[in-house]
Amino acid sequence: MQPDWDIQRRGDKCSVTNRPFEDGEYFRTLLFRDKRGLYRKDLSEEAWKEQADQAQPFSYWRSKFELPPPPAPEALPKQGVESLLRQLMLEDRPEHINARYILGVMLERKKVLKQVDEKPTDDGRLLVYEHVKTGEAFVIFDPMLRLDQIETVQAEVFALLSGGEN
Repeated sequence: MQPDWDIQRRGDKCSVTNRPFEDGEYFRTLLFRDKRGLYRKDLSEEAWKEQADQAQPFSYWRSKFELPPPPAPEALPKQGVESLLRQLMLEDRPEHINARYILGVMLERKKVLKQVDEKPTDDGRLLVYEHVKTGEAFVIFDPMLRLDQIETVQAEVFALLSGGEN
């Protein structure tokens, strides 16, 4: 039976000196085996040279340290979506029923709003959301959109977020 090997991810600093690696710097990764299994050490080139007389690793290799890319910006900032939903809720214009629903769902997926209830109506249902941080309640009509309507509503929401009307 093969043992499970849970090897840590690449470190961002030297295991010996604790000096952070710089972008583009070469370093060595050493895998050691002991009674508990395999463990990893990432060493700067300087520490590697000093390590030469130490215990022999199970495996080792040389890599180039690359900083992880910065996180991608959100396609639509949360605050922009939230602000637009608040604005549309205040205006309460019937032509924005679909946009309010989509904005509410977007904020629910971002864990800004949490659905706490739903109430049936004669022509659909009302979704009751609670703002996770402020505790505010949002009541949004679910227009029961069909799949073939989503693209049009997405374009409407994008236009509204971009500062324009439909």
